[in-house]
Amino acid sequence: MTGRVEGKVALITGAARGQGRAHAVRLADEGADVILLDLCRDLSTVAYQLSRPEDLEETARLVEKAGRTAFARQADVRDAAEVRAAIEDGIAVLGRLDVVVAQAGVMGAEGKPELQAWSDVINTNLVGSINALQEALPHVGEGASLIAVGSTSAMMDFAKKDNPGTDPGGTAYVHSKRALSAYVHDLATELAPRGIRANIVHPTNVNTAMLHSDPMYRVFRPDLEHPGRDDAEPVFAVQQAMKIPYIEPEDVSNAVLWLASDESRYVTGVQLRVDAGGYLKWYDYHV
Repeated sequence: MTGRVEGKVALITGAARGQGRAHAVRLADEGADVILLDLCRDLSTVAYQLSRPEDLEETARLVEKAGRTAFARQADVRDAAEVRAAIEDGIAVLGRLDVVVAQAGVMGAEGKPELQAWSDVINTNLVGSINALQEALPHVGEGASLIAVGSTSAMMDFAKKDNPGTDPGGTAYVHSKRALSAYVHDLATELAPRGIRANIVHPTNVNTAMLHSDPMYRVFRPDLEHPGRDDAEPVFAVQQAMKIPYIEPEDVSNAVLWLASDESRYVTGVQLRVDAGGYLKWYDYHV
């Protein structure tokens, strides 16, 4: 099947690399033009390197290689005015807006100062996603699809311990995704009578630069002083019921594509897990 989002225009935040790039390419392959937003610089409280302008340029190139049009803009999702201006400029070029994918997110484990790390994660993952969705609302109509990207961690029991990843910047990641889940549920309720859908996708570990970073290695191997990828990767599998350490960005993109397409035209308010059974390890079946 091809052309599943033919003629649609999609907005993607966090589009410069990782999951955001995969979503952009997948949607372009199926016929969508794409508005691409990303910060493209580091945050002082995030202890791994974020994307660069050339990463965003590469995503735009890949969209255009698929035969679609890309509008790329460096923008900070924490700033609603920047998001609003980028959306308006993108629509001026591409003509409309049908799909929003609020992907931008950071992990603030080991971030200093700790309370600023908390704020930067909340403002990026939660407030930034809300900014993208809400600034898009005046421009979308019946048949539009709004998609947030959460995390299976939002559904996990999370005990406070004296380990890496349980500092304010690390716990903010879990809190931001939980709060985003509740927001999307309520947003879907408000938009359903208008024929606009809102859903959230919850990935498990994903093969991206966020996962393959020193802070995340220490989250998974707190028993080692300087763990590397070879130390952490076998432990990544603890998150999934299926015998894999992580999924690929394209696995999430396939879910995003389905939610963006008319194939899911009556699907709204869904918390869609792409987690290789990770949730099953934590919870018994209940209605």
